[in-house]
Amino acid sequence: MEVRAYDADQARGLGKGSLYGAFGGKRELFHRVFDEYCHSVVDAVSRQLRGNDADAYARLSAHVYAMAATTAADTAHRGCLLAKGAAELAEHDETVAKRARAAIEALQALLEGEIAACQRNGDIAADADPGELAALVLAVLRGIEALGKAGASEETLTDIARTALAVLPRPAH
Repeated sequence: MEVRAYDADQARGLGKGSLYGAFGGKRELFHRVFDEYCHSVVDAVSRQLRGNDADAYARLSAHVYAMAATTAADTAHRGCLLAKGAAELAEHDETVAKRARAAIEALQALLEGEIAACQRNGDIAADADPGELAALVLAVLRGIEALGKAGASEETLTDIARTALAVLPRPAH
């Protein structure tokens, strides 16, 4: 009786190069994966921040704290493909740069909308610029991710999240 080694690609009906043949090459395959990942990140944040104005501050706070907790839970320090792709490839790959820029702009717009909802509900000062605050929160979230990838503790990341929320301008009472 002949014993043959198990070949997963053969079992799936994939030949060598089938993936590259379908996508045109490694670079095109990466672009497709990167694009899908960016869309999934934006979609996830959109779902997290969806709701009425009365709950906007609670959603924003939950989102910031969740980013700290999720980052801390990434004990392998893999990080986010969007951040890694932008940091490592955008300088040399215009497709990655454009997609990363679009995703970051979409995330900032979602945060701006949530901050504007907080303002309409009276949780954040109405005279503050929601675009500027959204840029600040986005920078903090990306910073949490970078520090987490470098091994910062969950306590440190949570403290950063708490401080970021505390510096958002509150209405005078």
